[in-house]
Amino acid sequence: MPELTRRRALGAAAALAAVAGGQALTATSASASAGHHDGPEPFDEVYRGRRIEGRAGGGGHHHGAGYGVFIDGMELHVMQNADGSWISVVSHYDPVATPRAAARAAVVELHGAPLVPLA
Repeated sequence: MPELTRRRALGAAAALAAVAGGQALTATSASASAGHHDGPEPFDEVYRGRRIEGRAGGGGHHHGAGYGVFIDGMELHVMQNADGSWISVVSHYDPVATPRAAARAAVVELHGAPLVPLA
């Protein structure tokens, strides 16, 4: 059996690190190609008599990372803050955790009034 030298130990450690790194990249690529993402989940429900919807790539305003929120078919302008919270044009100073919560807060603030589109 050959003698273990520092050079051989470092070479073996480098080879193991390269294999582990390659496996990590393969796992990351596989999960990305499977359609996994960290964006908000889509929703479609009736809340206090109003239909609220949220879906990826939905709206014309892209401050929410390409996520559209709608109340009765009208787009609610939403934006994701740097800390991960969400705000809407209706409740701009009251950040919430999700786009669904932003839609619900807007419904409460509207008090039954229709959502008017942004010009």
